Amino acid sequence: MKKYAPNSPESIARILAMFMITDGNMDPREIETLESLHVYELAGLTRKDFINVLMEYCDDISDEAEDDGTIHLLSTERINAILDAVSERNKRILCCALALDICKADKEISDSEMLLLRHMMGHWHITLDDLQTELSKG
Repeated sequence: MKKYAPNSPESIARILAMFMITDGNMDPREIETLESLHVYELAGLTRKDFINVLMEYCDDISDEAEDDGTIHLLSTERINAILDAVSERNKRILCCALALDICKADKEISDSEMLLLRHMMGHWHITLDDLQTELSKG
């Protein structure tokens, strides 16, 4: 799996890419959400750089496929490694808020998206109340 510098824009983008792919279906509305929320700027990347990170993530999970082609999108080991690349609280809060928006982009939060969101927030010890409080400060 490709490694990015800790707390880098690419590490943030990789988390968001994971959310876009986790339900096995990348909905065009997720890309529209990225655009409308100015996610590229918030993460500190260009659109092209974000797409490169997304493609690299897809390559990485494809490389992990079993012989029969099965891909384990919710591999705890991979997820934790990706999450651990972001350690700054403000960047974690940003990731959680943007991930939630991505999950809601297609008007339905899938079971896999909900599992991933809960795992991320638990792993980082962030609650929905934390999101509301810290985002309202801005």
